[in-house]
Amino acid sequence: MGRFLVSGGFPLKRGHRLVRAREAIMILVTGGSGHLGANLVRRLLADGHEIRVLIRPTKRHGRALAGLSVQRAVGDLRDPDAVDAAVKGCERVYHCAARISTTARNHREIHAVNVLGTRNVLQAAGRHGVRRVVATGSFSATGTTPGGPSTERDLFCPGDNDTPYTRSKVQMEHECYKAAAQGLEVVIAVSTAIIGPHDYGPSRMGRVLLDQAQGRLLAYIPGGFEFVSVSDLVQGHLLAMEHGRSGHKYLLSTEFRTVDQMMELYTQVTGQPVPRLRMPAGAMAALARLADGPRALLAPGREARFTPAAVRFLRSERRADISLSREVLHYRPTDIAAAVEEAYRCFVERGLVERRRATIPTARTKGQGVCGR
Repeated sequence: MGRFLVSGGFPLKRGHRLVRAREAIMILVTGGSGHLGANLVRRLLADGHEIRVLIRPTKRHGRALAGLSVQRAVGDLRDPDAVDAAVKGCERVYHCAARISTTARNHREIHAVNVLGTRNVLQAAGRHGVRRVVATGSFSATGTTPGGPSTERDLFCPGDNDTPYTRSKVQMEHECYKAAAQGLEVVIAVSTAIIGPHDYGPSRMGRVLLDQAQGRLLAYIPGGFEFVSVSDLVQGHLLAMEHGRSGHKYLLSTEFRTVDQMMELYTQVTGQPVPRLRMPAGAMAALARLADGPRALLAPGREARFTPAAVRFLRSERRADISLSREVLHYRPTDIAAAVEEAYRCFVERGLVERRRATIPTARTKGQGVCGR
């Protein structure tokens, strides 16, 4: 059974029009110490809501939740009783937690957390009369359109190269659709590759930026992907909560960038040169296979930067059509360059990398840090 550790109420802030108050409601965020969750929690607090986060008892949360006035429900998504206790008394739920992986390892744990954990959240939400749930989906679980961008209507087609994570996110969507059919208000907000501040994991994209900033990124591969600023992703989740249609999903991206374009952007921000070695994708795929699977020859026991699935995603250069999010949610993405700048500034403020050059302040970060409470 989960337990609550209450760290105090949300303090009144002078001049903040949405503080406390009649508009304030109790909201549960699962995965509050993850990249999306840490930013979402801060936004919801700034909007004056009371926040409860479901956190695992063994997870180190560090700066992700430090100093934040949130209720902490300690428990595991796989424990129905802990989830039930966390959901009870909440009016809305953002289900952001997931076991993220691009390897073929730990498939049972991935399924248990992402599929059964989601079922536990949705069933508890139904029992306790939660007004609405927004669940975070993955772009990898969306189908493809030959010769065109992917849309929410494209059904996922199983294949030989599917990862346990991708399969679990497809099944997670099915759990949401079943719950919606049974009367629960639930919307899926689909994330692409996230970049931005408050990345305490750090995430895969955050690790690549750190490697570049520290001069440790020796090679990269050509390709491209849809990237989303974490602030855009947070805004998309809030819009899905307010305007999304129950039983529907919405793709959220800021813009498509090639890997070459991202490397140039990283160079502009960090001052480090683009890695000299631009590896052929086929060669990188072969190396990635040696680092993956139960008989990994390279870096056994930990997930590599570039797994076979990650290489396939980059080589596919998949595009996302976000017109439905624009039309229904009124979603308006910003700029990925600003997100990279904010991510870098946050790493600098946390002492993970030494600032090597003066960077141009963005409108969001000028005159202030980006990694505070």
